[in-house]
Amino acid sequence: MIDKKYNHKQVEDGKYETWLKKQAFTCGDKSKEPFCIVIPPPNVTGNLHIGHAYDCSLQDIIIRYKKMQGFDTLWLPGMDHAAIATEAKVVAKLKKEGINKYELGREKFLEECHKWSNDHRENIRRQWGKLGFALDYSKERFTLDEGLNKAVRKVFVDYYNKGLIYRGERIINWDPVAKTALSNEEVIYKDDKGAFYHIKYFIEGTNDYLDVATTRPETLFGDTAVAVNPEDKRYKHLIGKNVVLPIVNKLIPIIGDEHADMEFGTGCVKITPAHDPNDFEVGERHNLERILVMNEDATMNENALKYNGMSREKCREELLKDLEKEGLLISIEPMVHSVGHSERTDAVVEPYLSKQWFVKMDKLAKMLIDNQNTSNKVNFIPNRYEKILIKGWMEDCHDWCISRQLWWGHRIPIWYKEGEVYCGMEAPKEEGWVQDNDVLDTWFSSALWPFSTLGWPDKTEDFERYFPTSVIVPGFDIIFFWAARMIFQSLNVNNKIPFKDCIIHGLIRDSQGRKMSKSLGNGIDPLDMIEEYGADALRFYLTTSSTLGMDLNFSTEKLSSTWNFINKLWNASRFVLMKLEDFKEEDYKLEDLNDSDKWVLTKLNETIKVVTKSMEKYDFNIAGSELYSFIWDIFCDKYIEISKFSDSTSTKSTLYYTLLSIIKMMHPFMPFVTEELYSSLPIKNKKLLIFESYPTINKKLIFKDETKKIDELLEFVTLFRNKKLENKISNDFEVIDYNNNDLLNSMLKLNDKIVENSKFNDKLTVELYNYKLDIYFDNSKNSEEEQEKKKQEIESLEKSIQRRKTLLSNENYCNKAPKNIVDKEREDLQKEMDRLEILKKN
Repeated sequence: MIDKKYNHKQVEDGKYETWLKKQAFTCGDKSKEPFCIVIPPPNVTGNLHIGHAYDCSLQDIIIRYKKMQGFDTLWLPGMDHAAIATEAKVVAKLKKEGINKYELGREKFLEECHKWSNDHRENIRRQWGKLGFALDYSKERFTLDEGLNKAVRKVFVDYYNKGLIYRGERIINWDPVAKTALSNEEVIYKDDKGAFYHIKYFIEGTNDYLDVATTRPETLFGDTAVAVNPEDKRYKHLIGKNVVLPIVNKLIPIIGDEHADMEFGTGCVKITPAHDPNDFEVGERHNLERILVMNEDATMNENALKYNGMSREKCREELLKDLEKEGLLISIEPMVHSVGHSERTDAVVEPYLSKQWFVKMDKLAKMLIDNQNTSNKVNFIPNRYEKILIKGWMEDCHDWCISRQLWWGHRIPIWYKEGEVYCGMEAPKEEGWVQDNDVLDTWFSSALWPFSTLGWPDKTEDFERYFPTSVIVPGFDIIFFWAARMIFQSLNVNNKIPFKDCIIHGLIRDSQGRKMSKSLGNGIDPLDMIEEYGADALRFYLTTSSTLGMDLNFSTEKLSSTWNFINKLWNASRFVLMKLEDFKEEDYKLEDLNDSDKWVLTKLNETIKVVTKSMEKYDFNIAGSELYSFIWDIFCDKYIEISKFSDSTSTKSTLYYTLLSIIKMMHPFMPFVTEELYSSLPIKNKKLLIFESYPTINKKLIFKDETKKIDELLEFVTLFRNKKLENKISNDFEVIDYNNNDLLNSMLKLNDKIVENSKFNDKLTVELYNYKLDIYFDNSKNSEEEQEKKKQEIESLEKSIQRRKTLLSNENYCNKAPKNIVDKEREDLQKEMDRLEILKKN
C-alpha cells in the first residue's frame, strides 16, 4: 500500500539509482527493431538550464514510449566541451589564484580545463538523474574524447583535401575580451543607446560636402570610399570623384553601389571594409583597401593616428570633440539600436577583419536543399521549419568561420614549416613543423554528433545498427547552427541523413513572455522547480503545455496545478489499492462485466487510440490533454464514484486493468510516481515498469451500447444535481422514481428518499433521455426568502421612480440637458414603473 499523502521527494528518492542498477536503459537486444536518439550535448560549465530540461524531457518521453512498444532503444548521453565558455571559466579561476594562462602554458592549461570539465560533467549526470532520463551511460561520449577527436580530424582533412576548407581574410564577430572569433549564435543582441553622427566629407576641390551618417565614427580611419546609389539623382554625377576623409585628410573615392539605400538617411554611406561585413562585400566588388584600425583588445592602433592606444569608446569621445572643433560635425541624432554582445563575456562584439579558417558553404548548402526535395529527406515537425531552414538560411548561406583563438577545443590539424602547409590526421614526422594555434568552433564537432558518437569513422557495431538515428529534438533557435550542420555534414560524409525526424520545440520564456537572460535575472533553475514540485510535475508541465514549435511562458501556478493532478492520481490509486486488498493477480478476470465496467473500458480504449496516435505524431500536448481528461474526469470523478457501489470481481478487475493502463501510459511523462504506483499493484513476477508493454486497443473491450447508456445516465445525474442546486432544494426531499435503476439511486443517494406518495406539496420534475424523477420538497422557506427580496426591490424601485419624476418635472433640466439623455431618463422611468407594477401584482 502506498502512503496516505503524495510526497514527491519521497517518491523520487533513490529510484534513478535503482533503474541504473537494474540496467533499465541498456540497449542491445538484436531481436528488436532499433530506435536511437543522441542527446543534444549540454555544455559542461554549469547547471542544466530549463530549455535543456525541456528538450531532454521530450526525448525521454519518446525513448520510454518506444521501449515499452518493444523497440531496442538507445538514448546516447554525451556532453559538449563548450570551448569559449569553459576557457573563460578556467581563465577566471586561475586569475583568482594569481595564475596567468600564458605563463602556465598550453599543456598545463588544458589539464586545468580537463579537471574543470570532469567535475562539471559529474554534476550534469546528477541533474539528468534528478529528471529521470533513461540514458544508456555505457555509451556516453564527450566531444573531446579520442574517438570524436579522430572523427573531427578526418572530416577536416577530407574537407581540406576537397577544397571545402580554406584560410582567408573575412569579417568575423570578434570578442575583444576573450580575444577570439565568435559564431553568430554566440552573439546576443541588446538594445543600447547610440546615435547617428552626421559628418562632413568635403568633395575634393570644392566647398561642397556629403552628409555621411554613421553610428561608429571611430572607424572612419579605416574608410576607403563613400558609396552612393548609382540611381540616386542627387549624387550620381559625383561618382568617380573624391572626398577628403575627415581628420585623416586623405582622398578616398566616391563609388556607385546598390548597398547605398536612397531611402535611408542621407543616401551616403562610409565604406570601412575591415570593420563591417557589408562594407567588406562592397570592398570586394570595388577592389578597395582593407585597413584595420583596432587591435585585438579593441584599442585603437597606429592607423588611428593620435588616437592610437585609446579604447574605442575614448577614441569616439575625443574624435567627436575634434570633429566639432574643425566644423566637421553636422549633428548628433540620438537613437536606440541593437548591438551585438558576446554571450560569454558580455563585451560589445567588434566586426573585425581577420585571417580565419572557413568552410565553403555553397556546395554543402545545395546538397542539403537537393536532399530535402527527395523522399529520403529529414522530416521536420512542425513542417513549417523546413521552409524556414531552406529559405531563411540555406539559400543565402555565407561561408562558415570554424577557427577560434582558444586553447581548449579540437586543435586545427594544420602544420606550417618555412612557407609550407601540411594537413593530416597526425603530425608530420619530420622536425620543424609548427601546428596552427587555433581550435575549431565547437559546432564543428557537434555537427558530427549523430554518427561520431556511434563510433564513426570506424564501422562499429553501434554505427551499423543505430545509424541513421531516429529523431533529434533541438530548439528552433539552433535549427541552422546545429540541425542544418548535422544534416549537410552527414550527407557529405555518409551520403545519408543523420536522423529521420527533427522535432522543433519553442523557447521557455518567463511568465511575461520575455526571453530568459542573465541581465534580466529571470532564469529558471529546473532543480529549484524539482525541489518544490517534483520532476514528474515539471516534466509533464513542460512537455504538454504548448504545441510543438510554440514558445511556453513559464507559470509556477500551472506547474502547481500539475502537482495537484499527480496528487489526484495518487489518491485515486490509494482507493483502488484499498479496494483490491486481498485481491490476487489470479483473481483478475474481465468477465461478467456490468454496464459501468464496460463504459470505462470503452472510454479507456478510446483514450489509448487518441494517445497512441498523438504519441506517434509527437503531439505530446494532445496526448497529455487526453490522459488528463480521462484520468481526472472519467476515472477519478466518475468511475471511482460508481465503483464504490460494487464489490464484484468484475469491477475490481476493471479497476486494476484501468489503473495499470493509466500507469503505463503516464510512465513516459511521469516515470517516478508511475513506478511507485506500479510497484504497489498486486502483480506476480513484477519487473520495472519500463519493461512492461505499452497499452494497445482491445476491440473486445469496446461496448458502444452500454457506453451510450452510462453516458446518458451520468448526464441525468449531473442535470438532477444542478436542478437541486438551482432550486435550493435541501436534503429534506422525497422522489417518485420511474427508473428502477440501482446505480442511479446510489449515485444520487435516493434509496431512503423514494416514496409512492410524498408529504411535500412542491414538485420539480427532472427528465432526460429515458430517465425521470419527480422531486417533492418544501419550498416555503425559499418562498419567504423570495418575498423578502421582492419587498426590497419594490422599495428600491419606488425611490428611483420618485427621483426620476422629480428630475423630469424640472423644465430647466429638460430644456438644457441633451435630448438623448432626457429621452433615456424617460425610457428608464417607464421600465421601472412597469417592473414595479408586475412586482406589486405578484
